[in-house]
Amino acid sequence: MPSDRSNGKPQDTGPDGIAAVIWDFGGVITESPFEAFERYEAERGLPPGFLRSVNARDPHTNAWARLERSECTLDAFDAAFADESAALGHRVPGLEVLALLDGAVRPPMAEAVRRIGRRLKTGCITNNFRADAGRSPNADAKDAVIASFHHVIESAKVGLRKPDPRIYLMMTDALGVAPAQCVFLDDLGVNLKPARDLGMRTIKVQGADQALRELGALLGFALSGPNGDERDAQ
Repeated sequence: MPSDRSNGKPQDTGPDGIAAVIWDFGGVITESPFEAFERYEAERGLPPGFLRSVNARDPHTNAWARLERSECTLDAFDAAFADESAALGHRVPGLEVLALLDGAVRPPMAEAVRRIGRRLKTGCITNNFRADAGRSPNADAKDAVIASFHHVIESAKVGLRKPDPRIYLMMTDALGVAPAQCVFLDDLGVNLKPARDLGMRTIKVQGADQALRELGALLGFALSGPNGDERDAQ
C-alpha cells in the first residue's frame, strides 16, 4: 500500500482549525470484517463474538498483534492463533480468520477521502500484515483509495500498531500538523482513546452514513452528493 503525497499543499483549514483527517482502513474505508466473523461463527457453531474475544486477550502480545508488527510469519500466526483459540475452548486456524478480512471498499468513504483531500491533509493508519498470497478481488479498488491519501502508515512496515500512541504521532509529523488539528476515524474504541488523549477529535465508525454525517458536521462541507466542494467540478 505505498502512498506518500505529504508534500501536497491543500490550502484550507476547517472549523476550529482542523487541518487533517486521519482514517483507519479496514472496517472504515472498507466493509467491516465483523460481519464475516459472525457468519463464520454461526456456520461452525462457535459462540457469538468468539473470534473477537480471541483477539482481545493479551491484545499487545497475542498472535494478531505480533502479525501486525511483522514479528511472525503467516504460518506461525496460523498455529499461534489456533493455540490461543483452543485455550478458550474452540480451535480455529489463523489463516481461516485472515481470509475473512478482505472487505470491499465503501464508495461513499472513498469519495469523502477524495473531497477532503482537496481542502485538507488526509492520512491513513492501518494495522495490517504482510500477505504472501496473490492479489485479492478488491485489491485495485483498495489501491485507488490508498493512492488518494497524502500519507499512509502500515503497522507491518513500521513495526508499531494502534493503539500505540507513537504511531499517531508518526502520522501528525508526516502531515506537518498538530494532533489538536486532526480528526481520527476508527471502528474500534480502543484505537480512538489514544487519539483523544493526544488531543484529536474522534469518530467511532459504525457505518458509512453515520460516520460521514458526523465528519461533515465537524468539517462544515458536504462529503457526498451534488453539493460538495466546488473544486470537485474542476
